[in-house]
Amino acid sequence: MGSKRPPMTDDTIVTSQVNGVTLTHRYAVTPPQEFTPVNEDYRALYPASLMSRPDFGGKVIRQLDNGATYKVLGKVENAWMALADDGKDELIGYVPTRAVVKSEQYEATVRRDRPRPRRASSKKDTCVAVDGNSKACKSATSGTWIID
Repeated sequence: MGSKRPPMTDDTIVTSQVNGVTLTHRYAVTPPQEFTPVNEDYRALYPASLMSRPDFGGKVIRQLDNGATYKVLGKVENAWMALADDGKDELIGYVPTRAVVKSEQYEATVRRDRPRPRRASSKKDTCVAVDGNSKACKSATSGTWIID
């Protein structure tokens, strides 16, 4: 008689073969249909939802930590990324491509996305002619009319 296998739970570790690559993941994480290996460090651009499958119809596993490093195991269908925790190889879930950026590009990307202070527009006084030989000007800063 064969030994009875324990029941599968969301936390049971399983493996899946996708495009010739073996992925290790929790049972709760659906294996992708397509997989193109990347194996590079990326950083989270915002606290995106890490999903159980590569679309918004899956379950939220957890939130990414803003600015934290994750390993992108590969690109999958729907332009999503398969992630592992930093320094690990276990697939933990999926995020949209825009949620992460290569680690070496993180600082430049964040700097570029910061709101820039608007330059004060050079406010000019508004002037109108009065009686042909004098003028009245409205100060752009205070709104006061001054007669010259």
